[in-house]
Amino acid sequence: MFKIGDFSRLTQVPVSALRYYDELGLLKPARIDRFTGYRYYSFDQLPRLNRILALKDLGLSLEQIAQVLDECLTPEQLRGMFRLKQAELQQRVREEQERLARVEARLRQIEMEDKMPDYEVLLKPLPAQRILSLRQIVPTFDHLGTIWNETMQSLQMAGVEMIAPPFCLYYDEAFAAADMDIEFAFPVAAGSPQTIDLSGGRHMTAHDLPAVPQAACAVHKGDYSGLGDVYLAIGRWIEANGYRVVGPPREIYLAGGCAPADAVTEIQFPVEKASA
Repeated sequence: MFKIGDFSRLTQVPVSALRYYDELGLLKPARIDRFTGYRYYSFDQLPRLNRILALKDLGLSLEQIAQVLDECLTPEQLRGMFRLKQAELQQRVREEQERLARVEARLRQIEMEDKMPDYEVLLKPLPAQRILSLRQIVPTFDHLGTIWNETMQSLQMAGVEMIAPPFCLYYDEAFAAADMDIEFAFPVAAGSPQTIDLSGGRHMTAHDLPAVPQAACAVHKGDYSGLGDVYLAIGRWIEANGYRVVGPPREIYLAGGCAPADAVTEIQFPVEKASA
């Protein structure tokens, strides 16, 4: 018999871990002195401890290890458990490979420009949203302010409150300085009106904007005239990291709509990994 400290040195497993395995019922001491409370382990327990450590190294939780050791799983259940763990590890490897690719792309960008990029591009998912929106062809950029004012006033008159910042979706396949296909979107709560009438027989209509699994995003602070630099930065990031655009870009107006110099705007491009 070995005292817990000796068993710990022999197996190179911390005493705290052995005590925790005891609490969980994974590895009970062979004997506990009823007078001193000292835990004693036997050499015969080494195979069970080694199996615990081996399964733990494979990424199984202690609860899963207990199921395996107690042999309460069928062979099919055991195969299913390891297939699930295999899928988790494969996903983790893919995520780390993508992270490594982004690091390499950032290094290349710094080496080419000899400085950190002006805009930090972040890859993130976009949640589904309920929006009231108006989609129309806008003659020129000069008309944007008029449309925003009209739609915002109509929302206020209808007593509808936004639950997130408003944004625009740009549907043109290429840049257009005139006759732009734009959707003016206002996130609203469920139960908001289905339609709001505007002038000229136009309507704002409610619909659900689907979630986007991943989007390349960057934030611009300042006058809207500087947004072009953000678009270029995101474009460089998309190309450098091997992605492709799969949906209309969005401009999210986070703050400062009435004071362009203080404006905060986020640009979002739905993307997916480009095929090799």
